[in-house]
Amino acid sequence: MTAPRLTLEQAVHIAQETVAEAARRGIAPLCCAVLDPGGHTLALLRDERASINRPEIAMAKAAGCLAMGFGGRELARRAEAMPQFFNGLQTILPRGLLAVPGGVLLRVDGEIVGAVGVSGDTSDNDEICALAGIAAAGLEADTGA
Repeated sequence: MTAPRLTLEQAVHIAQETVAEAARRGIAPLCCAVLDPGGHTLALLRDERASINRPEIAMAKAAGCLAMGFGGRELARRAEAMPQFFNGLQTILPRGLLAVPGGVLLRVDGEIVGAVGVSGDTSDNDEICALAGIAAAGLEADTGA
């Protein structure tokens, strides 16, 4: 039996639906990064109106979840409890780590197959849009809630 994986088609669909959800809700323009389990970019989509550096922020949200194995909400709780540890991670994780909502692990049958990072609005709104994109692709979302 082959291990579950995230396909390019799914990653592009997640990114497109995430950015479209922001437009449907009338919230700030977003950027969505979809990474495979190794932290490699499969899809990166930035609304042309999104502010600068949104791709880097979205990547750090997704990569941090992959590096630590938790969704953004759990990362936020742990960062609050262990600030020195999380500050230290900033220097050793090459793609960064943002311990806030908007970073979501992707799972298939409970196994991590990638992560989504979204940036552009409040972290809660970023997460709402990520969840819409993930649902549209038929994958399980792990926000760390």
